[in-house]
Amino acid sequence: MTSSRLLMVLLAGLWIGTLAAPASAQSARAKATAGVDLQARLNEAQHDPKLSESLSRIGHKVAAVCDNCHGVGGNSPKPDIPNLASQNPVYHLEQLRQYATGQRRDPFMEGMIKVMNSDEKVGMVLFYSGQKVLHKAASNTALVARGKDLYSKTCMRCHDEDGHGNENIARVAGQQPVYLHMALKRYRAGTGLRLDLAMAKEIERLSDADIDAVVDYLMSMQ
Repeated sequence: MTSSRLLMVLLAGLWIGTLAAPASAQSARAKATAGVDLQARLNEAQHDPKLSESLSRIGHKVAAVCDNCHGVGGNSPKPDIPNLASQNPVYHLEQLRQYATGQRRDPFMEGMIKVMNSDEKVGMVLFYSGQKVLHKAASNTALVARGKDLYSKTCMRCHDEDGHGNENIARVAGQQPVYLHMALKRYRAGTGLRLDLAMAKEIERLSDADIDAVVDYLMSMQ
């Protein structure tokens, strides 16, 4: 086990053991809320400011263990790990569900999410949705301009002009570069668990140089 992975495991153990209850009780609470409709709970919070504030506080505590990979406030310090800041909470919550069911795979993520109860999950996505993405200034204006042109022709219809996406489509504005490269090339190749035929078709004609340009533009978006 690498030192970084060991650190994450230790952090997860610390979170499970101290955030709310011992591990066995935490697991029991997670199972007890497994039948909760998470999207309905999120919708309830979005229409109740007091509940939203309360769940966001819970989410802030839960997010402490996520900081090691995704950064404080969801701004990742690692170019291959995505930012969570400002992600649409409905979209984000669906990704948590997919990790819990194995539709998305990462043993560490799956293990953590499976012991979270419903309010911790909803609170976490609410917390991250309220955090701002740290803006990265463009370093190659010509490349960014080409990326903007490609984005408008290829990506904008789904991800919107500002790159903020929606409840079904991820926010890509200000996202991490290596993560974007990996994701775009995986979609283009049609490989991996997150196969999306519509997206693969849209970007199949993009060259590696085109993807470089799109990534630079996405990084610069706010």
